[in-house]
Amino acid sequence: MKLTRVCILGGTGFVGRHLAARLSAHGLQLRIPTRHPQRHRDLQLLDGIQLVEADVHDPECLARVFEGCQAVVNLVGILNERGRDGRGFEHAHVELANKVVNACQGKGVSRLLHMGALGAENTPGTSHYLRTKAKAETLVHTLSGPALAVTSLRPSVIFGPGGDFLSHFAMLLDTIPAVFPLACPEARLQPVYVGDVADAFATALSDTRNHGARIDLCGPKRYTLRELVIYVARVKGLRRRIVGLPDWAARVQALVLERLPGKLFTMDNYRSLAIDSICPPNVAHCPTALEGIAPQYLGNQTPQRHYDRLRDLSQY
Repeated sequence: MKLTRVCILGGTGFVGRHLAARLSAHGLQLRIPTRHPQRHRDLQLLDGIQLVEADVHDPECLARVFEGCQAVVNLVGILNERGRDGRGFEHAHVELANKVVNACQGKGVSRLLHMGALGAENTPGTSHYLRTKAKAETLVHTLSGPALAVTSLRPSVIFGPGGDFLSHFAMLLDTIPAVFPLACPEARLQPVYVGDVADAFATALSDTRNHGARIDLCGPKRYTLRELVIYVARVKGLRRRIVGLPDWAARVQALVLERLPGKLFTMDNYRSLAIDSICPPNVAHCPTALEGIAPQYLGNQTPQRHYDRLRDLSQY
């Protein structure tokens, strides 16, 4: 079946905006549900974008926005929840995934791409984030049935302009002078460029060979978290002493910070970092190196950067 209309859940987010730009450039009509369309009018600068006011957790709304679509992409995910018992993660990841499959089947959608997470495990002791990501991925593959072709894509941490984890550390380094206490400094990550992630989703939409597949996405190089934070400080031109915290101190830091507004670091984040986010050696890596992209946006945090990002998106 030729794809003409695709619904992107999470289309106003970090990866969603990059994916929307790519699919728009390929001539697809895109439907992007959001609770607040007025906040994302910049997306309508792209051809073929329809912003629809909807609550994607409402099954009736979900069915309406899937009407007439041949494919759905579910990018919805959270890194922190309001509480600390996992219910927020369960709601955002597992419950929504179940509703998405049901709505696809009810509206005759034949293709579903699902955003997973590299290293997701549904085992005791892992973070709520990784556990619910694993449950959601298993659910969509198990419940899809023969009429709904599912592919899940599982990236490592994603970098790029528009709100990535490197920008988070850049903000913290700006705020904390002299000595920077870093939890989980030896956590291993293989960051992947948001543009490569968007390309992988765009390619997967029409590739029948990956139906039922679970695709890992990693960049070309592995790092420890300490190495990445040192790199961000160097790019920003900041003189900071990065002090790796022992495990007990990392736990204390998480317990304190998760109770403060903004939840800069939580026990769930701590547990997530205990699982390496790296690809096996036999997995083909995405090509874009972090060092070729990060300086372009980490060194420019002015309001002009917002307009530069929109200009870049429009060129896909």
